Amino acid sequence: MRDSEFDFICTLVYEHSRIKLGPDKKELVSARLGKRLRATNLDSIGAYCNLLKSPSSDDELGHLIDAISTNHTFFFRESAHFDFVRDRVLPEMMERNRVERWPRFYAWSAACSSGEEPYSLAATLAEGLQGSPWPWHIEATDISNRILEKAKAGIYKEDVVSRLPAATIKAHFQKGIGPQEGNYRVRAALRDRVSFHYLNLLKGEAPFRDLFHVIFCRNVMIYFDKETQEELVNKLYRRLIPGGYLLVGHSESLTGIKHPLQLVKPATYRRPPAS
Repeated sequence: MRDSEFDFICTLVYEHSRIKLGPDKKELVSARLGKRLRATNLDSIGAYCNLLKSPSSDDELGHLIDAISTNHTFFFRESAHFDFVRDRVLPEMMERNRVERWPRFYAWSAACSSGEEPYSLAATLAEGLQGSPWPWHIEATDISNRILEKAKAGIYKEDVVSRLPAATIKAHFQKGIGPQEGNYRVRAALRDRVSFHYLNLLKGEAPFRDLFHVIFCRNVMIYFDKETQEELVNKLYRRLIPGGYLLVGHSESLTGIKHPLQLVKPATYRRPPAS
């Protein structure tokens, strides 16, 4: 890949996703573009760049962002966050709900990848709100249409699911048989509580309007520059109820950006309660 081609791809990706690709990502980008060359029957990255410059490039631009996006995740990743939801967020919000009477507990997995995060959160809510008449729902969004299809299906390889406690597997997964042998599927009781949507977090409006009690936006901002991080955090702040919580990745920090959130503990922030 020529430097000029890499610069063009980096600029295009940034403009449309705000993902910042540094010089150290050149080899990664080249490898991932190889898949798009095969899919488009092109023989060079130069030809692929010309395709992206053409007036009819919108569909391929979506495939490019999809190819560049990183989708590494697993069930109950950074498990302390799920413990925090179970032990602090749910009891606190259930107590407040006695007075404020929200129609449901509402959560958002803002970069849901292949679904492990929202389904882990769904399992946490199902157990934490067991026996409660208070309804709950999770919105899950991602910039990759390909990965959203996998998330909606809720089907995972046995070696992924087998790492979970046996009681969790029994309660929330179905073991595949016949053609699905070697796979597990998230039970419908959880799948029905999660809605998946395509969303570019920095462009356009989300397809939902209500405010959230908790938002997971983890391991996303590490790909953004400070300006973009600030824009995103303030956008997420506006989607929280007063006193609602934003959880970011443990490798992420809001230090150095302007925002109105209160630090609760590392990777955990709160919109100040209404006075």
